[in-house]
Amino acid sequence: MDAPLALMGFAIATSATPGPNTLMVSAAAAQVGLRRLAPHMMGVTLGFPAMMLVIGLGLEAPFQALPWLHGLLRAAGSAWLLWLAFRIATAPPPGEGPARPPLGFWGAVAFQWINPKAWMIALAAVPAFTSPAAPMPPQVLLLAAIFAACTLPTLWLWAVIGVGARRLLATPRQARAFNASMALLLVLSLVPAWL
Repeated sequence: MDAPLALMGFAIATSATPGPNTLMVSAAAAQVGLRRLAPHMMGVTLGFPAMMLVIGLGLEAPFQALPWLHGLLRAAGSAWLLWLAFRIATAPPPGEGPARPPLGFWGAVAFQWINPKAWMIALAAVPAFTSPAAPMPPQVLLLAAIFAACTLPTLWLWAVIGVGARRLLATPRQARAFNASMALLLVLSLVPAWL
């Protein structure tokens, strides 16, 4: 893995942009507050990296047997991430949805396995930020560790937004600026994967 800073930017951008996890955290925080939401956020913070480990380690044998598969997945993942960046940059400001109670720790861990954004991020990150020339376990462990380190702070941000949503990112202009900056960070995080 050549670019841990790019990976960190990728992890922050994908963790901070609106998706099922962030929206559920924000909505639940508005309803139950930060303290009761902590188990849910820890479930996401540890559940997604665990999912990434399983996916990443499961790809080691196919990458060794078919080295071209790594490049194919990198290209497909990059294309999807560019599409995601476009969707994020052009997304309208988030509307208000019904508040939900938090899932709890194990509910949030289990939710990662049915979260399409989590699947796509994991499937894009593994080929983009690993090399088939090096052993996969240390690379995938680093991926998981960086995502774990970046996920909790971004979830706290969304929880705080949920608690004080009326003041933070309340105007369409603020929401669009946030979305545009996250989309740009996502696109820039792909550059080192192709150099």
